Amino acid sequence: MGSSTSEPMSELDVIYEDDHLIAIDKPAGLLVHRTKLDAYETRFALQLLRDQVGYRVFPIHRLDKPTSGVLLFGRSAEDARVMSDLFAVREVTKEYLAIVRGWTDEKGCIDYPLKEIRDRTTDGKARTDKPAQPAVTSYATLATTEIDATVGRYETARYSLLSINPETGRKNQVRRHFKHIFHPIIGDRKFGDRAHNAYFRESLGVDRMLLAATALSFTHPWNGQPLRIATTPPFPTLVERLFPEHKFPLHSH
Repeated sequence: MGSSTSEPMSELDVIYEDDHLIAIDKPAGLLVHRTKLDAYETRFALQLLRDQVGYRVFPIHRLDKPTSGVLLFGRSAEDARVMSDLFAVREVTKEYLAIVRGWTDEKGCIDYPLKEIRDRTTDGKARTDKPAQPAVTSYATLATTEIDATVGRYETARYSLLSINPETGRKNQVRRHFKHIFHPIIGDRKFGDRAHNAYFRESLGVDRMLLAATALSFTHPWNGQPLRIATTPPFPTLVERLFPEHKFPLHSH
């Protein structure tokens, strides 16, 4: 069982669409839109979706390139603005699934302000004296496992399967928060643990970051009805191997 960093792609998986919004299940390894940080990348969710559905779409939020999962667009600039405002006032519940190094507490809340990460190529005019911004991530441990394999300095390797709810939306928030509490996300090449990433890549055939945005929930701004947009939980075969006692709930789009 293998999984590449950039998953094979034909058409994007559209998991929700109405008169104002459209959502896809973004593959790991796909950028949301063009950026100078990946100057040689030629595929972007924004353009691919526009070409697939035949009309312009407008980004509402973002997912890191290595993160897969629910990505929401507006069907007009005004639709995107209205939904972006909901994100800004924390009226959108975000659900993630991740596998991290070590055994985490049964439940936890990481309340740790984050300094803005400046990108050399895009943030030349950004303020360097900007204070750290509030950032809060809550999580629950769904399952733990211990593998008889020497990784790093320990004779066994421990991992946790987590349900994660970021309450704010800072850049790389989930990844940075779990690095901060010494439980980095497996496969995270920027904030993760090289030894454990190598173990998953070389011994388990998994070469992607094990973080996915599995659902967004909010009150629909145009009809007032509660809406939950969810995608099938990712990497199920790996979870079955590492956490055999955990059973995924079935999600419907």
